[in-house]
Amino acid sequence: MARKNILSGLMDDSKTFTAVNHEPSSDAERQQITYKGIGALGAVTRSIDALAARADAARDIEDKLAHGETVIDLDTALIEDSFVSDRLAHNDEQFRELVEAIRLRGQDSPILVRPHPEKDGKYQIAFGHRRARAAKELGRPVRAVVKKLADRDHVIAQGQENSARADLSFIERTMFADKLDTLGFDRETIMAALSADKTTVSKMLSVTRRIPTEVLSAIGAARATGRDRWHDLSVKFEEENAPERARLFVETPEFEAAEPDARFDMLVAFLSRTPSSPAQSATPASAISQWHRKDGSVKAKIKDDGKQFTIALKAREASAFGAYIADNLDRLYEAFEMSKNSRQNGDQ
Repeated sequence: MARKNILSGLMDDSKTFTAVNHEPSSDAERQQITYKGIGALGAVTRSIDALAARADAARDIEDKLAHGETVIDLDTALIEDSFVSDRLAHNDEQFRELVEAIRLRGQDSPILVRPHPEKDGKYQIAFGHRRARAAKELGRPVRAVVKKLADRDHVIAQGQENSARADLSFIERTMFADKLDTLGFDRETIMAALSADKTTVSKMLSVTRRIPTEVLSAIGAARATGRDRWHDLSVKFEEENAPERARLFVETPEFEAAEPDARFDMLVAFLSRTPSSPAQSATPASAISQWHRKDGSVKAKIKDDGKQFTIALKAREASAFGAYIADNLDRLYEAFEMSKNSRQNGDQ
């Protein structure tokens, strides 16, 4: 009311500012004020009131954002990854399933971002990298909570959210711990980020100190491989020439074509063999190759040891595709026989 009466006084020379807070004393005065409230002056007054209300609402949103209470939609073009990565791969089967789930029913839970510490108008992800990537792939904004975070709070939130989701493999968590250690974070921060005790963190860091980073990255997430097996593998790297032999082995086509857990097993078997010379061959006994659809709907790992030929299907269409192959084995074999006979006749 005070704002309206002040404007009324400015527009009418017959009134003085002493009339600002008094109540109308007559029906005529009440009628005059009411009339002005629905004219041009009323429109201006209502606009000012609306602007003030929006300003109050904006301040309320800013306050809630500061406490991480408001979820907003953010353009993925404005978002960058965390300054410390925690994953070895994104285009795996689980990611494809996440993309499909968000496409069908939307994003269930928001990600957490902070205003970018170095770039105005940009944001940096604390957790929710996969959800942000999925939203970007689908061409839609990502639902996010924006919260001011110091670097320490950022990495703790990032690590604890992944631990709560059981979302990272042991070696991904281990490499995350190693990166935090390299960046100079103290042991208490690393323990908090990983929700792990001092002994566990020490064992994690011993793995990354023995196994070269390029070998770890070449193996990949290896989600089915746990702490004890990684620790046992790391001990093998204390043997003479083991790091050099491993670097050569992980560059072979057969190794690169295998799945991460299979790569781990292949490297263990390779390093367990006593080399006849420092330049021992890095070729595994079985030939392993991989096939996949471009859209990621089906993957196949193909293994041929000369006696057995196996195809292992993975991803969301694996079961249906496998059933189709099984139902058509007779027809496929007949086609194979016809092709073989045709090639033989052509050679004669």
